[in-house]
Formats: sequence, C-alpha cells, structure tokens
Amino acid sequence: MTNGALTIAEQVREHLHEFTATERKAAHVLLATYPLAGLEPVADFAARAGVSAPSILRFVARLGFQSYPDFQKRLREELEAQLKSPLMKASFEPGARSGESRLFDRFRAAVENNLAETFSHVPPGEFDAVVALMSDPKRRIYMIGGRFTDPLARYLASHLRIVRTRVIHLAGQIENLRDQVLDMRKNDVLVVFDMRRYQNDIVALAQLAAGRGVKVVLITDPWLSPISRVATHMLSAHIPVPSNWDSNVAPLALVEALLAAVTERLWSSAKTRIGEIEKLRPGP
Repeated sequence: MTNGALTIAEQVREHLHEFTATERKAAHVLLATYPLAGLEPVADFAARAGVSAPSILRFVARLGFQSYPDFQKRLREELEAQLKSPLMKASFEPGARSGESRLFDRFRAAVENNLAETFSHVPPGEFDAVVALMSDPKRRIYMIGGRFTDPLARYLASHLRIVRTRVIHLAGQIENLRDQVLDMRKNDVLVVFDMRRYQNDIVALAQLAAGRGVKVVLITDPWLSPISRVATHMLSAHIPVPSNWDSNVAPLALVEALLAAVTERLWSSAKTRIGEIEKLRPGP
C-alpha cells in the first residue's frame, strides 16, 4: 500500500474503508494525533488505540512498511517536511540553473503533479459531504485562511455569496475573530485554510468553533494541519514546487471544484439569485 507520493495520513484516509475494525482503531488514533501517536513506542501507540501491540504492527504492515522503525522513519521525514521554512525549501544547485533542467520546466512539472496527486486522492465521499454542507441554506458558512491562504478563503466566499446567502469571510485581528465565534451556532460551517507552517491563531480559532458545535471543514496540505484533530471533514492538496514558496495552485483548483459542485447543486435557486444580482448591476 505504500505510495511515496502520498503521506502516511493520506494513505490511511484513502484506504480506511478497507481496514479491519482493529486497524481502524489504530488509524483513527493516528489521524487524530498525527503524527505524534506513530512516533511513540509501539506499546504506547497500542495503549492509545486500545488494541494490542501486535495489532499495531499488523496495521503498519498493512500500510506497506517492513517494520515499525521504517514506519517511524517515514513519519519523522514528514514532520521535517511539515516544518520547513522558505530558507529550507529550495536548494539551487549549479546544475539546477542549466538549460538541461530549466526552473520553468521543473516548476510546470511540479504543478502538474500537484494537481494530479490532489485530484486522484480526494475521497469522493469526503468531497460530496463538504459540498452538501456548503449547499445547505440553513447553515451559515464562515471562512478564514492563514497569511498566504486567506486570499483563497476570500475567493471562495466572494463566489459563494453570488449563489447563496449567509456567507461570511472572517477578517481582522485575532481578538476580534474570537468575538465573532460567539455568533457561530451549532451546525454552522467554518471553512479553514491552513498549510505548513500552521498558524497557531487559526488553529485556536478552529478549536473554539468546534467546541461550539460548528462543523469545521479543513483544506490543508498532505502533512495535515493540527486543525485535522477537530475537523468534521478535510481535503488535502499537494503544494511542493521547486521554490522557496509553496504553491496554492492545487488548493485553488480544489476551491473551484467545490464552487462548481455547490453551484450545480443550488442551481434552481442560484440562477434566480444571480438574475437578481445582475439587475442591480449598473448599465453599460
């Protein structure tokens, strides 16, 4: 089952339905504390999951690892990738500047790969569940992102406001954002964008919202924001490119796929709303 293009978390989520009941216990604990439980001694991981140590070893073998140390080595590599700063991401060796491997070509290939990996590994049921939440007119939809991903939240909110009501983009200082959590009600939806290196204030906000019964939808990277521990639903996008900066191309593509699906689902009411909006536009 091991796939080098996917993180362990992505593999676990993709194959969750194939696991035995015992393996699912281990999988849920790993995802809920990702990657910490997997970095513990096997006996501690087993105690967390309420299963035996041999069950954990069978779970790890099911993921395609020859041993528990191999499994932990992969998790440590993922953790290092998760914490990379812009200074650590790119290595511009002399050969990388040559005509044999132009940055433009390598960048294009990386973006194409990110899109392919993202869309091929989004669980259809998870995508459909997010669309159903965002299409429910009884729910208020709140959106927020981090330093480099909040433009995605604003983009999604701007489009959704055209096809439905009760869409709010959260903006301002974190103290003011906490005040806005007071307006959130049980079963409202908070769509959060959080990519590596994850923002503590955004994580805290999502935790506060989840504590009030809000459905948290997380759009994150393959290494999973800590918000995954309180998220009702989660979509991950691949973001690495040969640059000091991560790419938002695949997350934006996910956003546009959600917009297309929500618009299609709400079209009977959305077309009327769009028509009314057009009437409000100034003439040519």
